[in-house]
Amino acid sequence: MSEYVIAIDQGTTSSRAIVFDHDGKIVSSGQKEHEQIFPHAGWVEHDPAEIWVNTREVIGNALSKANLTRHDIVAVGITNQRETAVVWDKNTGEPVYNAIVWQDARTQSIVDKLAADGGADRFKDKVGLPLATYFSGTKIKWILDNVEGARERAEAGDLIFGNTDSWVVWNLTGGTDGGVHITDVTNASRTMFMDLKTLQWDDDILKVFGVPKSMLPEIKSSSEVYGKVHGNQLLREVPVAGILGDQQAATFGQAAFEKGGAKNTYGTGNFLIVNTGEEIVHSKNGLLTTVCYKLGDAKPVYALEGSIAVTGSLIQWLRDNLGLIKTAPEVEQLAETVEDNGGVYIVPAFSGLFAPYWRGDARGAMVGLTRFVNKGHIARAALEATAFQTREVLDAANADAGVDMEDMRVDGGMVANDALMQFQADILGIPVIRPQVIETTALGAAYAAGLAVGFWDSTDDVTANWSEDKRWEPQMDAGERDRQLRLWKKAVTRTFDWVDEDVK
Repeated sequence: MSEYVIAIDQGTTSSRAIVFDHDGKIVSSGQKEHEQIFPHAGWVEHDPAEIWVNTREVIGNALSKANLTRHDIVAVGITNQRETAVVWDKNTGEPVYNAIVWQDARTQSIVDKLAADGGADRFKDKVGLPLATYFSGTKIKWILDNVEGARERAEAGDLIFGNTDSWVVWNLTGGTDGGVHITDVTNASRTMFMDLKTLQWDDDILKVFGVPKSMLPEIKSSSEVYGKVHGNQLLREVPVAGILGDQQAATFGQAAFEKGGAKNTYGTGNFLIVNTGEEIVHSKNGLLTTVCYKLGDAKPVYALEGSIAVTGSLIQWLRDNLGLIKTAPEVEQLAETVEDNGGVYIVPAFSGLFAPYWRGDARGAMVGLTRFVNKGHIARAALEATAFQTREVLDAANADAGVDMEDMRVDGGMVANDALMQFQADILGIPVIRPQVIETTALGAAYAAGLAVGFWDSTDDVTANWSEDKRWEPQMDAGERDRQLRLWKKAVTRTFDWVDEDVK
């Protein structure tokens, strides 16, 4: 009998299940989008119940397409949108509020109050993160402060929290009937509550935030058997054995196990991760310090991360909000109707600016408009915004490392766009390399789970499975590159200081 690993990828816009074979190749997949809920400007929510229903459906789709049953699956791996906070009643299984998504900016006032005593880097030495709306901690506090009765129920021990990894695992393993309430070190490192050295929740920080410790999941490694799928589900009795936050999972799937190994993922946002080995490196250039992965009882591996809030979601905005395109792939065709951006630069600071600026007061801007500009130029500027933002976080990573990266491994949905990848190589000035399997997020979660049950023997098997599909060499003249970067940076400054107290 052939054996496989299934990965559940609970992402920002959809939930997917992908079945992988021993060679790390995709056997089958299922995918379903969930609703993006925008109650107010800057607010982004998801319905946790919808996510769980969709997760079960995509598991069924992936299994049926390959004519597989639970008996063919040796392990389940989980990867997820990080920082997206779910608070639910452990007795009923009902969320007390929608999931507050990582992009959500409603907690800026909480950030400002916490930063008033010690600044934005108040907890950074301990947790590796600046105070920002991005992370889970302020979202939990907002729910406790604003949902009627939530704080009382939390203090009574009835409410529990998790990023969407915890929500999916709790439901998979039984929910109210013995569901396992856990998270892994990579997700825990995105809450603002975990001490990077001890890998434990920090009581002092929890007290400052006013979050009861009883709400928090138990912190586990990224690769171990946490429990088995429960009850009458399609995967019942299959071990759940791997959890990695999406960007760490992509790093794992790209086999970036050596110190200095790096990848850049192009999804809803963009995320550059650089492996720093067993050393905790604190950035001086606006990057985050995070846990890269921890395999069982082995020592944790750390990373620096450049987090960009809006890249792929800018293309969705062109499609859904402006109606400029009907499908996301059309943006490449539209961009190719013009030779350049026509002087237009789009800075998509829809939720403020993340790395390397960390400006919660920024908002999106489109600059350089003239009567010459058409929708082709806007499409091209939207694609180029992804590349420019990536260049800025790469510059920060190079500055922290003290040595320049020689090439860039890329993955995620947008890397299928050849025009974008060529411009990315041009604006970076180094080769851009795409692997054969670009679904490295799900693949990394599959590897973590498979390693835990012995399906793969070691990370050497992961490295052996990685192979190059295509590379793009830089073709842009250095003078033109410098000119474009100068104009981009000028555009970025136009987004600063937009949000005042009376701006909603």
